[in-house]
Amino acid sequence: MKIAMICYSLTGWETGEKLLKGFLKDGEEVSLSGKSKYLQDSIKGSCRDWTKEQFERADGIVFIGACGIAVRSIAPFVASKKTDPAVLVADECGKFVISLLSGHLGGANELALRAADILGAVPVVTTATDLHERFAVDVFAKKNGCSIFHMKAAKEVSAALLAGKKVGFYSEFPWEGELPRGLVRYRDNTEGELFREKEEGERPEIGVAVTIHRDCHPFSSTVHVVPPVVSLGMGCRKGKEADGILNSAVQSLEDQKIYREAVKNLASIDIKREEPGLLALAESWKIPFETFSEQELSALQGAFTPSAFVKKTVGVENVCERSAVLASHGGWLIQKKLAADGVTVALAVEDWRIHFE
Repeated sequence: MKIAMICYSLTGWETGEKLLKGFLKDGEEVSLSGKSKYLQDSIKGSCRDWTKEQFERADGIVFIGACGIAVRSIAPFVASKKTDPAVLVADECGKFVISLLSGHLGGANELALRAADILGAVPVVTTATDLHERFAVDVFAKKNGCSIFHMKAAKEVSAALLAGKKVGFYSEFPWEGELPRGLVRYRDNTEGELFREKEEGERPEIGVAVTIHRDCHPFSSTVHVVPPVVSLGMGCRKGKEADGILNSAVQSLEDQKIYREAVKNLASIDIKREEPGLLALAESWKIPFETFSEQELSALQGAFTPSAFVKKTVGVENVCERSAVLASHGGWLIQKKLAADGVTVALAVEDWRIHFE
C-alpha cells in the first residue's frame, strides 16, 4: 500500500514520524511531507496541488492537522467510493485518528485502526455498518478480492440490514464460514459447480449476488460481487491485428454475459508469448499473459475441440481451451472454442470459493 502523509507543524511532524516508522515496519511504502515555514524541506506548492498528486498515485492519504484542511484539500478530487483513496485525519498530537473518506472499499477504516494502534490514539470510524457490527457488502467484496457493481443496490443492502430486514444472498460459488447475520441464502450450492438457475419460492426484494454474469438478477434490487476467476484462452493467426483480437475477446464475454472484471488472466501457447495483439490485450485489460508449452498443453487430460490444422502448426490439436483450463488451475470450461477471422477463444473458470470470517 502506498501511503502519503502531510503535516503542518513541528508537533505534527513528530506525530508523522511515529506513523512513518510504524507503517514502514508493516512493510508499507510511505512518505512524509510538511507544509510550514518552520519545517525543513516544506513542499513548495499548495496543499491542493499536493493532494491532487496523491489522489493519482497513493492508496492512502493521511492529513496530520485539522479536519478542515483535509476537507478543503480533497474536495475538488473526490470522485467515487470505488476509486477514491483512503483518507485519514490525525490531530497533530496524535490523540485521534479519523477515517474521513473511502472507509470500506478504499480501506480507510482499517487504516485508521492501524494508525491509531501505532500512535496509541482513539480511532474514529463513523460508517453505520461498522458501528452496528453489520455485514458490509463493499468490505466483503474487498476482502474476497472482488469487484462490486450497482452501488445503489449496495446502499439499499446496508439500509435494509440496519433496519433489521432480511437481505438475500445468492452465489454461483460455494463458500466457507457462516452467512453473516441478516443474510438469508436464496438457494443451495453444490461444491465445484457454477450455477445459473434460481430456486422457486419467496425471496427477499434486496440482495447480494456473487456472480460473474451481468444478467444475474435474483432480487428486485441486486448488488453484484464479481470475483476475478475467469481465464481467457486464445489462439490467433500470426500477426493478427490487435483490434481483431480485442473484438473477439469482447464478443466472447458478451455472448456469455460475463463481466470483463471477472477475467483474471489471458493464456495461450508459448510460441505466442511475443504476439503483439495478445500482448496489447493483456496490457489494455491489465491482466497477466500466461503461456504454456506444447508438452504442457498436450499433457492436460480432458475432451477438447480438435483441429488438424492447429495440430500440424503448433503440435497440439487445441490451444485456446487447453490454455484456458491450465490458466484456471484445473477449472472447467464455460465456453468451448469459438473461431472467427483468425482468432480462437475459450473461457474457463477456476474452482473458487467465498470466505466469510
